[in-house]
This record gives sequence, C-alpha cells and structure tokens, in this order.
Amino acid sequence: MSGKLIIIESGSDASGKATQSELIYEKLKNEGVKVRKVQYPNYESESSTLVKMYLRGDFGKNADDVDAYIASTFFTADRYASYKTEWEDFYKEGGVVIADRYTTSNMVHQASKMAVEDRDKYLDWLDDYEYGMFKMPRPDVVIFLNVPVEFSRKLMADRMNKFTGEKEKDIHERDAEYLERTYRNSLYIADKYGWKIVECIKDGELRSIDDINNEIYKIVHEVL
Repeated sequence: MSGKLIIIESGSDASGKATQSELIYEKLKNEGVKVRKVQYPNYESESSTLVKMYLRGDFGKNADDVDAYIASTFFTADRYASYKTEWEDFYKEGGVVIADRYTTSNMVHQASKMAVEDRDKYLDWLDDYEYGMFKMPRPDVVIFLNVPVEFSRKLMADRMNKFTGEKEKDIHERDAEYLERTYRNSLYIADKYGWKIVECIKDGELRSIDDINNEIYKIVHEVL
C-alpha cells in the first residue's frame, strides 16, 4: 500500500519552503506518524552534479541559455536517484513523505522559459517523463506558498548559496527578470493543477512562520 506524498512548493526562492517542510515533519513525527522529509535538489548526493553545474552557470550564464527540456532532465535524474535509493520502500510501505520541491519545481521554473503558447505542451511532456517513463509517484497534494517576488528578493538578499555556502547567487536567483517571469508562471501552474494556495502576505506584511504553518498543518491533515 502506497503512502502519501506531500509537496511544499512556491513560485519564488526564499519563500520558507525548507522551514515549513521541517516544521510539518517534526509535528507529524511527534504525533507518531510514519514520516520522512526529502529536499530537492539533493545537494548531498552525486546525483545532483548536473544540477549544480547548471545552477552555477557551467552550461550558460543565464537560465534561458539552457533549454527547458534539457535542464529538466538534470533535476529529474536527481529526484529519481533519491527516490530509488532513499525513500521508495518507505513510501510503498505506507510512509508519509514531505518534499521540499519536486517535479513541481520543473513546472514552475522551466516552463517560464518558453512562450505561453508552448507551455502546456511542455507540461504534458514533463508529466509523461517523470510520472510515466521514470514512474515517480504523483503527489497527493501540492501546498503552494504564495510569496510575491518583491518580498522574496528581500528575503534572498543575505541568504547563503545552498551548495557553495557563500552569498553568491545561482543563475536563477541573480536574474530579476527571470524571477518575475517564474513567479507569474507559478500562479498559472498553481491554478491549472489545483494546488492548495497559502497566501503568505497579509496587509502588505509577511505572515509569521507559525501562522503560515498552522494553515499548512490543516491542509496536511485533510490529506492524511
């Protein structure tokens, strides 16, 4: 019997995905739920090598320099390796998996590289590629943290790069136009696929971590 796969996603970086994923994981673990947490890209694994090369600009200094279909294969391979070696058995035995990013991040980031009229064709391809060819499990719910890009840029300013440990930004983070385009695309994606949207801004201010987490917690328990 398969378990549950719960995704925490956003359309902008520094939106709190890692923090919220960890909080939900800890709450469920304390309740005795059979749960584990995964994060993508999996920078601790050799499987993320091509992802690292792409994000630091080895294949092109701008995100648009690498075709969306090609870039997607880097991230898919990393997820597949993690699934097969770390959590496939756990999931198939009924475990609950909380994922900070997933296939959903390809949908958000890579689809933003193309013309609007080509976007759905790519999304159909990605669906078949990951869930059909690679046989990755489909999410039971995607919880979308809606943080407008003007807020995420401020939060991102002093954040360390995840795999260099320095303030240097990757090719996504340092391209303001790309970030804006990706955020707009994420709103389309969230609506198209019926993701559960958590509005993280209220009255022009970022909601507290606990306030946001309480809303996420309710959504998670509806799925469980």
